[in-house]
Amino acid sequence: MVRFAPLARLPRTARWAVRVLITLLALALVLTLYGWWTVRRSYPQVGGRVSVPGLGADVTVLRDRWGVPQIYADSAEDLMRAQGYVHAQDRFWEMDFRRHITAGRLSELFGKTTLDTDKVVRTLGWRRVAERELPLLRPDTRRYLDSYAQGVNAWLSRHRDTATQSLEYSVLGLQRTGYHPEPWTAVDSLSWLKAMAWDLRSNMDEELGRALAATKVSPARADQLYPAYPYDRNPVIVPNGSGGRTGPAPRARALSPALTRVAAAIHAMPTMLGNGAPGLGSNSWVVSGARTNTGKPLLANDPHLAPQMPSIWYQAGLHCRRPSAACPFDVTGFTFSGVPGVIIGHNARIAWGFTNLGPDVTDLYLERVTGTTYEYRGRQEPLALRTEQIEVAGAKPATITVRSTRHGPLLSDVMTSARTAGNGAAVALRWTALDPGRTADAIVSLDTAGNWEQFRAAARSFEVPAQNLVYADVDGHIGYQAPGRIPIRTSGDGRWPAQGWTGAQEWKGYIPFDELPSTYDPPQGYIVTANNAATGPGYPRMLTRDWAYGYRAARITELVRRTPVMDAATMGRIQLDDRNGFAPTLVPHLLRVGSGPAVALLRGWDFTQPARSAPAAFYNAVYRHLLLRTFDDELPEDARPDGGDRWFEVLRNLLNRPDDPWWDDVRTPAKETRDDMLRLALKDAEAELRKRLGGDPAKWRWGDLHTLTLTNQTFGTSGIGPIEWLFNRGPLKLAGGDSLVDATGWNPQEGYQVDWVPSMRMVVDLADPNRSRWINLTGASGHAFADHYGDQAPLWARGDTIPMRSDPATIRREAAHTLTLVPSRSRG
Repeated sequence: MVRFAPLARLPRTARWAVRVLITLLALALVLTLYGWWTVRRSYPQVGGRVSVPGLGADVTVLRDRWGVPQIYADSAEDLMRAQGYVHAQDRFWEMDFRRHITAGRLSELFGKTTLDTDKVVRTLGWRRVAERELPLLRPDTRRYLDSYAQGVNAWLSRHRDTATQSLEYSVLGLQRTGYHPEPWTAVDSLSWLKAMAWDLRSNMDEELGRALAATKVSPARADQLYPAYPYDRNPVIVPNGSGGRTGPAPRARALSPALTRVAAAIHAMPTMLGNGAPGLGSNSWVVSGARTNTGKPLLANDPHLAPQMPSIWYQAGLHCRRPSAACPFDVTGFTFSGVPGVIIGHNARIAWGFTNLGPDVTDLYLERVTGTTYEYRGRQEPLALRTEQIEVAGAKPATITVRSTRHGPLLSDVMTSARTAGNGAAVALRWTALDPGRTADAIVSLDTAGNWEQFRAAARSFEVPAQNLVYADVDGHIGYQAPGRIPIRTSGDGRWPAQGWTGAQEWKGYIPFDELPSTYDPPQGYIVTANNAATGPGYPRMLTRDWAYGYRAARITELVRRTPVMDAATMGRIQLDDRNGFAPTLVPHLLRVGSGPAVALLRGWDFTQPARSAPAAFYNAVYRHLLLRTFDDELPEDARPDGGDRWFEVLRNLLNRPDDPWWDDVRTPAKETRDDMLRLALKDAEAELRKRLGGDPAKWRWGDLHTLTLTNQTFGTSGIGPIEWLFNRGPLKLAGGDSLVDATGWNPQEGYQVDWVPSMRMVVDLADPNRSRWINLTGASGHAFADHYGDQAPLWARGDTIPMRSDPATIRREAAHTLTLVPSRSRG
């Protein structure tokens, strides 16, 4: 045997130590290579040819340098099959996880930790509603849903081993063995639309928060926390009005336990579904050719949603090679993995964007329950009962009984045991999304619309969630349409929970589509929507009283007005505007009562919030502590300030009343005033930042506080460091802030970390749609460590965008990969 000479000359103990070290290094190398192989096994095939059952002809998938696919097919059905296949390639774990959410079956994967979420979803019955929706849809929509499912299942048939589907399945296998995904169905796709409706569920959280506040303070004081929309200062979308009658406040103190259980049920839902975060909304605006350098419109959109890894959006293009009535798609935009078609984007003729309209489409009904009955108009009516069994990994199945009144399921039951749910006060939820609808038809119709009339026809079917739809076309027209199923009430305005037993506050129909706000080619040459009031005080129907308060809309309008000639780059810069609209009101008060080097940061501050700003860091810390000092002493947890421009308005009103009771801290014997609270907030903020960021205020940075960690929606919060390292990315240091145009929101109760974001940004140039720009929050891929898992995130954080191509020649020229999907009869 030949011995390695240098090793042979070492002492025996040293030789032994070296051999152990070599063995450990070899083992580490083997484990690294195995881990690398395990991770990469699920990466998609992006080149060559793949046989796909069900295709009628070859389909071409061209991916650019960012992994964004552009799909070309000869038939609409093949196009949807290919979209299903490509979605599954990049995002199947996400799709599988989402359908478990919407079916209330998370506990089958994750055990008892997700049981409360499943209970909420089973109580709401999302999948049951989706099953009832499917027969209502048009035949072409149903064909596309079925074709899409066939494409997903074709991918599944080629990847039967879950280790080849996604890394998450390998991690899941450490705690739950033997799991294999079921085939995809059309109902799986429809169910995700219910989740999005929950994310954008309008004012249910305001209604609940108002009632919870009234359990601790008088209804009049609770109402102070929900000011009226400032019509005199901030814009409306269509200048007409709002109206409607105010309903009575309930006697809420006795109802506190039931209302608190409803709040707990809401918080049991995954954070990816928003949980009523006040910044959830969006910006969108459109300018006519009279205001652009090309003579054609520009359209911008950036929906604000809870951040997740991967992003909720998936960029794609869907193109019929020869568009026709039989194959009408030539559309590029943002899709939901799991859902066929494009949700937001443009086709060859029109572009469109969404923001949340936010109408009052949910009502909480206080019910008097006795045994298996509830009171209604002086009589006892039987509760509707159904039993749901929830499979739980590693434990026995859980069984719940869902009880419902004529108004909806008893949401207050979810967080209560069967033994204690029985009699007394309960809370039912009436919500438009719990009735079957035709929103899936609207997606298909939007994708294929070619003019304003067809766009409005598509909007008629967009029932839930109700959105502000902005429009532009290549002929130079711009428009706005509010769609949605919005209830008409016999009395009240939905601001407070209704007394269900009286029968006095019922829904008696829905606002006719032709009465909903709409405008076409307005004389000012632009339309701005940012969850602000859609109409003014003269509008005869009640949409809601709980709008966002118009700070973002006012700033966008100001920037559009001051720019007589705009281009796509101008639109993109507006999306990144980070001026704080409330700071000019609060800062003079802070300068009046405060002094010192930290307060000096605010002198001459331009009220913008870039990541490197020291004044922004100090101001937001003061704002946070002012909210905590002023309100947390009297309000229950679920009614405390959580950010948003509603609190801008609350403080604006209180700053004019220095002795208002809200300023007094009821936990102290003294009676504090406005200036006392301002001084205490300045002191608290300076102490916090000196501890966190150092003793020199000039070196404080907003981005050091205001960070975003892109957290995987499943294993990203596992509590196991190495697993979180596998799936999470960041932190990113961000500009922007709460209720700014660059709406990187945060919750004062929890700190400065970002909890909602512009989930994507898009600017469409109708003079040449191929010059349009877009960016996703993360990337195309859902596979950890794949090149496109998070490659757009640094660009997004800097405010950069990438080309949004739609011209076939450009797409072919810039393609980094070409995959051909061929019918199964051909040789793959």
